Formats: sequence, C-alpha cells, structure tokens
Amino acid sequence: MNEFLLNVENGVTSFLQLLAGMQWTDYLDILCVAMVFYLLMPMFRSTGAARIAKVIMALLAVTWITDVLDMHTMNWLLNQVLAVGLIAVVVLFQPELRRMIDQISNVRLEKLFHLEEEDQEMGPVISQTVMACEAMSRERVGALIVFVRDTPVEEFLKTGTAIDAQVSEQLIRNIFFPKAALHDGAMIVRGGRVAAAGCVLPLSDTNRLSADLGTRHRAGVGMSEATDAVVVIVSEETGAISVAVGGMLKRHLAPQTLERLLRNELIREDENKEENLVLRLRQKLKKEKEGENGK
Repeated sequence: MNEFLLNVENGVTSFLQLLAGMQWTDYLDILCVAMVFYLLMPMFRSTGAARIAKVIMALLAVTWITDVLDMHTMNWLLNQVLAVGLIAVVVLFQPELRRMIDQISNVRLEKLFHLEEEDQEMGPVISQTVMACEAMSRERVGALIVFVRDTPVEEFLKTGTAIDAQVSEQLIRNIFFPKAALHDGAMIVRGGRVAAAGCVLPLSDTNRLSADLGTRHRAGVGMSEATDAVVVIVSEETGAISVAVGGMLKRHLAPQTLERLLRNELIREDENKEENLVLRLRQKLKKEKEGENGK
C-alpha cells in the first residue's frame, strides 16, 4: 500500500513539474489538437467514415502484431500495403472522404464558438410534423422528412428545390401530396425551417433492412448513415411511420412515440425539460377546466 501511495505521489510530482516547464506554445499545441479531435469525432458517427477508421486501425493493429511476433514476411507485406495505403483509401472511399472534406470546409467559426443565432424553437416544428405524419399515415401518403443536426447537407440540398418556409402541417401535406411535383423526393428541415423539398438522398446498401422496404426507407436509412440527421419516413403502402437515426430504423411508431423520439433527438435536454413542464401544466389546466365544466 505504501509503495502504491509512493508511486502516486511520484506521478503527481512529475506531472506538476511537467506543467511548470510548459510554455504558452505547448498549451496552444494542446488546444489545437483538442479542436481537431472535436471537429473530427462527430464525423465518425456516420457509417462511411467509421468504415475508413476501422480499415486503417485494423491494418495498423495487424502490422504491430506481426512485428511483435517476428513474422517478417507478413510484416513486410503489410508495410508495403501501408506504404501505398493512402492511395488505396482515396480510391476505395472517395465518396466518404469527399463528405468528410465537405464537413470540414463547412464548419463555421460561429458554430464552433457557439456564436450563431439560436434556431427556431423545435417544439412547434415537431408538433406540426407529428400531426402531418399522423394524417399522411391514415391516408397512406408516402413521406420522407430529414431533420438536419450538425452534419452539413449542402450536397443534398442542391438536388432539390429551395423553399425556406415555416414548418406547418398543411405545408408538409401539400409537399407530399401524391400529385405534387416534389412528393417523390425528401423534404429537408434545417434550423427549424423547411430548407428544400424534392431532394435526392443516398441509398443504404446494408443487408439488415427487410426485403419488403422500398426506396424511400433505404434513402432514409442511407441519409442517417451518411450524416447525423434524424429522418422520418411514412410508408405509402402500409402507412407505417418509421424513424432512421445513425443507420438504425425504428418502425411502426405511434404518433405519441414519434413525438417523444423527435423531442429526445432534436431538443436539448434543458429545453426538453422546459417543454415537458409546459405540456404538463397545460394538461393539468385542461383537466381542471373540464372538471369545472362538468360541475
């Protein structure tokens, strides 16, 4: 026990001596590295970026193991692969790398330092979306709605028609009306407003999806794989409501479940608590009013 405490004390002393010897450039270096990791980590939520990371990490791990075990021939081959690996990664993962570069180039200083203006409150946006999805589910009208979070989606916005309108039940239902010009594409909501409609989304190539799911569901899952967006899908065939997040598809959601899920994903925790408190107060006042009218 005494030896353990002595080691801890020596470690703390060494750490304090290291801090005392650091210059301002060392702190700047640490800050820059932390900022790079802060910018890159959200990108690896997407399946494409994760695939690149897994391939690189697997190659490095196997190379290290062969070096430790003195497997000279295998280690030499892997080193040759790593020597030209950058070119192979660029060729094999060109779409994923392009998206990552787009994300880095679209990072705004206002967003990085939290100086941008607050987006429109998402509570009313979610309520209008849920009402529209409930009606479209009942009428068997297909819909594909993308809620943008941190990942830039400019490349997908360019494929549709710019709208920039307030989210409302009637607008959503008009966009996805079967005879409307934009009903086949996706509607993208950014900053609490409808940014565009009729957008083309990337299709998922996963084999986890059920065979009975069509292009609309594969596009929704594909968008959730390529970005951190939350995608709501209404099936034209069955009227079932689904949500895709992080490459995972949650199907056959009731309107109440849809609203709760969207609030959890799109509203910050402190704002969500305030929204829930307001809803409870409204429900309580409504019950009291109904009780008075009953008397």
